[in-house]
Amino acid sequence: MGKTNGQICQNQFDAAYVRGQNKVTIGVVARDKEGLVLLFCSEVHQWVSSAFGAEAIACRKALQIGVHMQWDRVIIEGDSLSIIMKCKTKNPDKSLVSEFINDIHQLLVYFKECKFEHIPRSTNSLAHILASEAIKSNR
Repeated sequence: MGKTNGQICQNQFDAAYVRGQNKVTIGVVARDKEGLVLLFCSEVHQWVSSAFGAEAIACRKALQIGVHMQWDRVIIEGDSLSIIMKCKTKNPDKSLVSEFINDIHQLLVYFKECKFEHIPRSTNSLAHILASEAIKSNR
């Protein structure tokens, strides 16, 4: 499928939340170690009640792509520090996004190595554009 011969893939995620509609869009970009784009996607999700939940869904999607592509080693990058910190901890999550964080923790068994890193929005611009444009095209 998408084996990368042990290379680390960087999956960047972002989300956009439409207040009042309980709708979110997410964007994910996967890059190789040289920074070349391997794939990208955007999705629309209904019935999400917060931007915090939107970021957690986007993070989970970034991991799901790594599983689907059968990548052994991934770095999951996003500009939501709170979601990144929740993913790094081994303690059970009891927040409003606990369902998504628990899903993320369960997906970790598919990887030899998985790191979560916070990045500034300026570094996450392509994932941000994907999420933002998906909102515009799905109105």
